[in-house]
Amino acid sequence: MIQGPLLFLVLLLSVAFIVVATAKLKLHPFLALLIAAFGLGIVVGMPLPEVVQAVTEGFGGLMGYIGIVIVAGTIMGKILEKSGAALRMAEVVLRIVGEKRPQIAMTLIGAIVSIPVFCDSGFVILSGLRKALARRAHVSLASMSVALATGLYATHTLVPPTPGPIAAAGNIGAGDYLGTIILIGLVVAVPVSLAGYLWAVKVAASIKIEGEAEPDYRYNEVVESFGRLPSAAKAFTPIFLPIVLIGIGSVVSYAQWTGKAAEVLLFLGNPVVALLLGVFAAFPLLPKWNEETLTGWVGEGINDSAAILLLTGAGGAFGAVIKVTPVADVIQSFAGDGSLEGALVLLIPFFVAAALKTAQGSSTAALVITSALIAPMLPQAGIEGAVPLSLVVMAIGAGAMVVSHVNDSYFWVVTQFSGLKVADAYKAHTMATLVQGIVGILTTMLLWFLLV
Repeated sequence: MIQGPLLFLVLLLSVAFIVVATAKLKLHPFLALLIAAFGLGIVVGMPLPEVVQAVTEGFGGLMGYIGIVIVAGTIMGKILEKSGAALRMAEVVLRIVGEKRPQIAMTLIGAIVSIPVFCDSGFVILSGLRKALARRAHVSLASMSVALATGLYATHTLVPPTPGPIAAAGNIGAGDYLGTIILIGLVVAVPVSLAGYLWAVKVAASIKIEGEAEPDYRYNEVVESFGRLPSAAKAFTPIFLPIVLIGIGSVVSYAQWTGKAAEVLLFLGNPVVALLLGVFAAFPLLPKWNEETLTGWVGEGINDSAAILLLTGAGGAFGAVIKVTPVADVIQSFAGDGSLEGALVLLIPFFVAAALKTAQGSSTAALVITSALIAPMLPQAGIEGAVPLSLVVMAIGAGAMVVSHVNDSYFWVVTQFSGLKVADAYKAHTMATLVQGIVGILTTMLLWFLLV
C-alpha cells in the first residue's frame, strides 16, 4: 500500500477530482464522491474486497446514524414553509424588534427561519415581507435583501437541525454532541449574522435596484394566499421543542445522572427522537389532515431530503476509505511534532471547506466532503470531546460560507428575487458571504482559546 508523501498526493488528487467533476464537468456530487472513494482505495493499493467493504460500511453506517435526523428536519422545514408558519415567525420578530430597525429585523428573521428551512426556500417565502418592509421603512431594497440573505445563510451553515451541520457532525463522530453543537452554533451565528447586517447597512444600502420605488407588490397578498396564519406558539414549537430536548439530554449526559427519569430524558433528547417529535409538533400547523398534507407535504420533504441523504452517505463512504488508509499514520507524525496544534488546527477544515464551496457552489456538499476528509486527522491531532469537535463543525461551516457566487443556486435566488444586477450582487451578496466566513472562523478560534 502507498505510504508517506505520495499518499497525500493521491489524496489531494482525489479531492481535486471531486472539485473538477462537480464544478467543471457538472457531475452530481454523489457520483463524484463515490468514484473518488473507489478510486482512492484502488490507487493506494487496498485489497479490492476491502475497498468495497469500506465504501458500503461508510455509506450505511452514517445513514443508520444520521439519516432519520436529516429526513425529519426536512419534513419539518417543509411544513413550516407551506403552512405559513415561517411568515408568522417573521411577523412576531418584526413586532419585537420594531419597524424602525428593518435591517436588523430581517437579519434576525432570516436567522430563525433558516434553522429548520433551507436558506433558498426561506428567502423565497420571506421575499414579500422584505419588499413590504423596505417600502414601509423607506430603506434600500438591496440593503434589506442582503440583511435577509446573510441572516438565513448564517444558521444554514452553522446550526442543526439544518442537514449540512448535522452531516458534518456525523462524519467526524460528533453525532452524540448535537446539543453542544446547537449551542455553540447559535453563539457563532450571532457575530456572523451581525457581520452580514453591517455589510447590508454600510455597503448594500448604496445600491439601487431598478423599479424598487414602484408599488408593484403587496405583502398582504402573500399572507392571504396562506389563508389564516397559525398562531405564534404553533409556529415556534416545532423549532424549539427538539432544540430544548436535545439540550436537556446533553445536560443529563454531561452530568452523568442516572435513574428512570434520566433514562427518559436521554431518550427524548436523542436527536432522532427529538426531531421526530418536532415533526409531530408541526402537524397542528397542517390546514387539514388529509392526503394532500399528510402524504403530499410530507412526501415533498422526503423528496427534498433524498439528495442530501445520498450526498451524506457518499461523503461517509469517502471518509471511510480515507480512514483505512495509512494517511492517519502520516498525519500522526505531523501532529506529534507540533505542526497541528491548538486553534490553528481549525484553519485546515476552514480552508478546505472554503476551497470546495468556492469551486463547486454547494455549502452542504462542502460541509459533507470536508468533514469526511478531515475526520481521520482529528484523533491524531488530539481533537476529541463535545466542545473541540463542535468547534471543528463551526470551522467547516464558516468555510462553507466562502463564497457564494455564480455557481451557487442561492446566489441566483437572492439575485433574481431581489432584482439585483450580477455585478451589484457580487458587491452586495458575494462579498458579504466572504466577510461572514472570515468572522465565523475568527469567532470559532476565539472560542477555542476560551473553552478548550
